[in-house]
Amino acid sequence: MARMKHIPRLTLQFQSVLITGAALFLWIQTSDAQNCNGLSHHFYLESCPKAQAIIKSVVSDAVKKEARMAASLLRLHFHDCFVQGCDGSILFDDTSSFTGEKTANPNRNSLRGFDVVDKIKSKLEETCPGVVSCADILAVAARDSVGFSGGPFWEVVLGRRDSKTASKSGANNEIPAPNSTHQTLETKFKRQGLNVLDLVALSGSHTIGLARCSSFKGRLYNQTANGKPDPTLDTSYLKQLRAVCPQTGTDDNRTMPLDHVTPIKFDINYYRNLVEGTGLLSSDEILYSTKGSRTASLVRFYSTNKPAFFKQFAASMIKMGNISPLTGSQGEIRKNCRKRN
Repeated sequence: MARMKHIPRLTLQFQSVLITGAALFLWIQTSDAQNCNGLSHHFYLESCPKAQAIIKSVVSDAVKKEARMAASLLRLHFHDCFVQGCDGSILFDDTSSFTGEKTANPNRNSLRGFDVVDKIKSKLEETCPGVVSCADILAVAARDSVGFSGGPFWEVVLGRRDSKTASKSGANNEIPAPNSTHQTLETKFKRQGLNVLDLVALSGSHTIGLARCSSFKGRLYNQTANGKPDPTLDTSYLKQLRAVCPQTGTDDNRTMPLDHVTPIKFDINYYRNLVEGTGLLSSDEILYSTKGSRTASLVRFYSTNKPAFFKQFAASMIKMGNISPLTGSQGEIRKNCRKRN
């Protein structure tokens, strides 16, 4: 009799566990979709399970061959997301009947890494044709580039589709210029749904990579049209920059590292440089030199707290990667990232 009473109780408990587990699984799936505009961490789990491994392998080879490529791939994702959302529009080539974004002022003779994206796409098309979007390639390649440079890891939500359009005017107007004012930076980030915290954290991507003389030459000689350099620049650093980028008679495509201390390592020296007056771009240094601003306090905080920077950078990259994605039946999955199907 005791056994007869005990068995139903176990059965009921087991059923309760099953129901609770099923409800939790459903909640996780629903939450994932709702929080990510239809994107999912597991989007290619069945259709192309090796997608992220393929992307990681190609990025690894590219960064081993040239460490600078990590910054180039990260920048591609940033410039893509700030124009029409994260839709792969940055990858279009110009044709006689189509104008892409590569010749816009922030991108012309500056963006790199398109050949790496082509190689990734080619391998993915061999494995699972017509499945993985170019927009998702950029998102994952950016994450892996940061990781291979010593930076944080984050899970990338997937399922973005590729646009059939591009906007050169959008690239000219929406991507922050290297001489942007503090207010302009805040405004352009706000238009993308990004706040001051995101602005300072994402600017930390300048801990790796190079910039051309044309991007910072103005602040070396004539910052405010008064014939004088930017007063926030450390004088010794100013001399170093002038030696590479003379006022006249030089190639403005010559480059300097965005972080002169550890140019290929993803760390917090970018923020330390800003505090010390050795930030390369005016749009970087202004985050700290604008006294009393929240950006200045965040720069100081991150300059001594790598875990906090890494955590916020990952969160802000996820947020940026979720700007206006095309999903469902919108757009297309390009076979070649440089042109429409």
